[in-house]
Amino acid sequence: MKVLVAHASRHGATEGIAQRIAERLRSEGLDTDLRPAAQVDRVDLYDAVVVGASAYAFHWLKDATTFVRHNRDVLANRATWLFSSGPLGTDRVDPKTGKDLLATMVPREFPGFDTEIHPREEKVFFGAWDPSAPPIGAMEKIMNLFPAAARKAMPGGDFRDWDEIDGWATHIASELRT
Repeated sequence: MKVLVAHASRHGATEGIAQRIAERLRSEGLDTDLRPAAQVDRVDLYDAVVVGASAYAFHWLKDATTFVRHNRDVLANRATWLFSSGPLGTDRVDPKTGKDLLATMVPREFPGFDTEIHPREEKVFFGAWDPSAPPIGAMEKIMNLFPAAARKAMPGGDFRDWDEIDGWATHIASELRT
């Protein structure tokens, strides 16, 4: 069984999640390749695919979206899983709405992908953000223009739940073995 873990990451946090998933799949005995989504030439060489990307303003990064759309015919005939990262903080419930924060942060592209490629599962993980990192992309550059007090409203730190990520990867490996 050959598995591809493709990712799109702006600052490296999502790439770290993809690396962790690939390592876990390998430890479960699966032949696994890890690649940036923009650098994958042949998806048809794989029996299963895991695709992950950071989400900003409820949208997956363009490299991952382009990857899925470009390969939708192949992915529709493969065991495929999607993940996103991005919410920051440790609170799972939004204090204003009472809703599950991870459920409300599903990228807007996922419903279309459900119809096009029928992924086995979609997952949203908490991300990480270093406020001192140079801004990448228009939204981060605009945010940098805000007063420091407004920028501090977005918590800095690493909020990735490695146990949850490992558990999900183990679940994928289990499904692939059956």
